Amino acid sequence: MAKMVFIDGGAGTTGLEIRDRLAGRDEFDVVSLDGDRRKDRAARAEALNTCDFAILCLPDDAARESVALIEPGSRVRVIDASTAHRVAPGWVFGFPEIVGRGTLAQAARVSNPGCYSTGFIALMAPLIAARLLPADWPYTCHAVSGYSGGGKALIERFENDHDIAWRGYALELAHKHVPEMQQHCGLAIPPLFSPAVVPAHRGMVTEVPLPIGTLAGAASAEALRDCLTEFYAGSRIVTMGEQPLFGELLLRRSREPSDRMELFVFSSPDGAQARLVAVLDNLGKGASGAAVQSLNLMAGLDETTGLRL
Repeated sequence: MAKMVFIDGGAGTTGLEIRDRLAGRDEFDVVSLDGDRRKDRAARAEALNTCDFAILCLPDDAARESVALIEPGSRVRVIDASTAHRVAPGWVFGFPEIVGRGTLAQAARVSNPGCYSTGFIALMAPLIAARLLPADWPYTCHAVSGYSGGGKALIERFENDHDIAWRGYALELAHKHVPEMQQHCGLAIPPLFSPAVVPAHRGMVTEVPLPIGTLAGAASAEALRDCLTEFYAGSRIVTMGEQPLFGELLLRRSREPSDRMELFVFSSPDGAQARLVAVLDNLGKGASGAAVQSLNLMAGLDETTGLRL
């Protein structure tokens, strides 16, 4: 029998993309609230407490409210795509490659990773855990994203103002993804995070530069690459990228939706410097694709079912 999935906030970008990935699948019966019922507390409470899975595609406060509406003993299992529970006790971080597929499959409360942090954690967590990089170094992370990750207001701004070429933000150094980046990599110091938005609808590049020659305890770039290759061996979602043509990576405006993520390790000829790079779709593995991957595992299905690979 099909499992009932309630998408709370299904009219937003993330919710719509999740619905697209679940369309035509007979394992799930997708439910959402229309019109004024989307903000009706009683209607939301009823939907939350009668479904098998709830996927929250809401602002943080609204996501917390939804969780509070769940009655004790309810069978519903929750995937929260907001920032609200990503470092909260009792919630499993929805990154099965990092936390373990078995752990996620059994979870009742799952917090979907942030888009930027997905790339950073994919690169750094295995290397920190393997002690190929020190946990107490002040790492820097640079990233650019398509504007679709900023919600309706930012989408409208970019699509109405074609003169914007680059938007740097979080200049107060308090981006909401930093706590999860630190916690789920086991870092002693929060990374210095420098995000920006470019005039492409979707797509993301996240980079961590490494001064290996002066970084005490750091392994060689070759050893870092070998570690990541082994860690993600067999995954159809997270893979090591091929050496790019002409020594460049491109983020194209015409990028098709994808739930994959490619990782790269580049190094200087003398091995003294390295650049760790993750390329992904901010709406795919960075949001909706990750939520569907978690839902598949929680429902006892192949994790790639319905994903765009």
